[in-house]
Amino acid sequence: MMKRLLIANRGEIACRIIRTARRMGIESVAVFSDADRGALHVRMADTAIHIGPAAASESYLRGERIIAAAQQAGADAIHPGFGFLSENAKFAQSVIDAGLIWVGPDPASINAMGLKDAAKRLMDRAGVPVTPGYMGSDQSAGTLTEEADRIGYPVLIKAIAGGGGKGMRKVEKSEDFAAALQSCQREAKSAFGEDRVLLEKYVTRPRHIEVQVFGDRHGNVVHLFERDCSLQRRHQKVIEEAPAPGMDAETRAAICEAAVKAARAVDYVGAGTIEFIADASDGLRADRIWFMEMNTRLQVEHPVTEAITDVDLVEWQLRIAAGENLPKSQDALNFSGWSVEARLYAEDPANGFLPSTGTLELFMLPEEVRIETGVAQGDAITSFYDPMIAKLIAHAPTRQEAIDRLRSACGAIAIHPVKTNAAFLARALSEPDFIAGDVDTGFVERHIDSLNRNVEPSAKALERAGQSMLPSGRGAWNALAGFRLNAPSAREVRMLLDGSAVSVTLPERAGAGRQGYEPGAAGPFIVREEGNSILVAEQGTVFAFSPDRSEPSHGGGAADGAIRAPIPGRVTAIAVADGQRVKKGDTLIVLEAMKMEYTLKAPFDGTVATLNAGNGDQVTEGTVLVDIVEDDQ
Repeated sequence: MMKRLLIANRGEIACRIIRTARRMGIESVAVFSDADRGALHVRMADTAIHIGPAAASESYLRGERIIAAAQQAGADAIHPGFGFLSENAKFAQSVIDAGLIWVGPDPASINAMGLKDAAKRLMDRAGVPVTPGYMGSDQSAGTLTEEADRIGYPVLIKAIAGGGGKGMRKVEKSEDFAAALQSCQREAKSAFGEDRVLLEKYVTRPRHIEVQVFGDRHGNVVHLFERDCSLQRRHQKVIEEAPAPGMDAETRAAICEAAVKAARAVDYVGAGTIEFIADASDGLRADRIWFMEMNTRLQVEHPVTEAITDVDLVEWQLRIAAGENLPKSQDALNFSGWSVEARLYAEDPANGFLPSTGTLELFMLPEEVRIETGVAQGDAITSFYDPMIAKLIAHAPTRQEAIDRLRSACGAIAIHPVKTNAAFLARALSEPDFIAGDVDTGFVERHIDSLNRNVEPSAKALERAGQSMLPSGRGAWNALAGFRLNAPSAREVRMLLDGSAVSVTLPERAGAGRQGYEPGAAGPFIVREEGNSILVAEQGTVFAFSPDRSEPSHGGGAADGAIRAPIPGRVTAIAVADGQRVKKGDTLIVLEAMKMEYTLKAPFDGTVATLNAGNGDQVTEGTVLVDIVEDDQ
């Protein structure tokens, strides 16, 4: 067994690996960029080594620096985690050539499954059913357009080296294909250094079903059953569960057998996931489930499999990398209960789910479910890396009990001032269709209005805030008004909620009552008082209240034609020029942030008065990129 393990990653997966390594008596070595100098994984590790600037391309994606750090620290093994270099065959080979243990599959297996088009051809030859589409070498726009027309719309454009929902576009009609192709290729080139794509027929009611597989160097391959990852937004998984709802024993046996066959086809060693797309229009049927791709690494959602099988998958990875046999045979593996996982993202659902950055001045997570995170209170969320900040995993005897526990946990999250999707998650877990197991990858889009409705504090939350601002409790100011003759006395408390005036009328008996935060409860709770500010947590949202001392006033806003950067990012495409006429909905500028593209469009018909950005510019949030003069002005 290895003695010292370097984790070539950051965030929650680095922390997750460190915990298992420590339990096994293995020393851990962390690597970090400038942005992660004080990060949680750095604080947890036995040793930490700096590898470069904040940008991933200058640090976590620099394989030679990571290998040098391992040699400097005296590590004898490298675990890549997920993302970054975890599926980079050249890096894996370099680790092996340096005389280190690579905790992952052989480079040949990574190569065989790393490019989606080649992997699908390989699976087809191995007898694994694959999705209809185009996997040809001719990547000209004309050929791709012709093939898309032949397959029939809607089609899915997928980067052959893609993953994590990046480099993927659904196209509804032929006239939209060219723009979607260019956007997909740009994103893929930026994220993976490879802009080749394949085309697939888009399944109208697709479910994302995947099977966890493991192989060792002694010819043994097993599966650890399936997961359902259908609840997604923009092809990014949001809620995962195991087992898959509606999966009968016969279908489970067929899909798991296909997964083992796929792993054997590439002599697979270590942890891997075979992803399938299922046509859910008539339930889950073995003849309507096709191979989609293989992830030659540990998955983000691996904890739900750990929960139902009682297996530490990271421990299995380390033991197999050390040359041991699989700890269990297929006959010894079974599952019990149900597990559901929710991904907590630093994003603002009210602002189009744009990433939210800043310091986690308040960071409270519930205690009654498993938590995987790479941050703590006081840490900073930057624009350099993926916006996922935690995973919450519930396990229970039944699916409904697991859902209930996870919904309660999401409602008890209290984070500020960074925005999160906690309230969105709680609502998704409450949707009748989700509870019934009626899910597919279009679930979020169909239910977006109810999942992302405007979040406002309840009357009880307003009362909690108002009680905490009463003079008897605050001392520094008076927000009282309104004495009524011949009626029970009431007191009106005027406050500001995120800058907007609100008021609440309290009964005379109301005192400066405070109900503090209780892990696992949905609130409302007072979670912090700072000066004259009150933070109230309720159902996954934190509301910031302050006293309203101002007189009523009116003011104008910025001109409607000022197109501002909604997030910090890099300009990757400019579609207009000074003086150009534009129509409402025309693309103006494309920004890239956190490895995703954001398209800024014209809000109305008009003329570009000023273009303030250049291709490749790094811009900050709020920067005016384009000024448009409306036609009637």
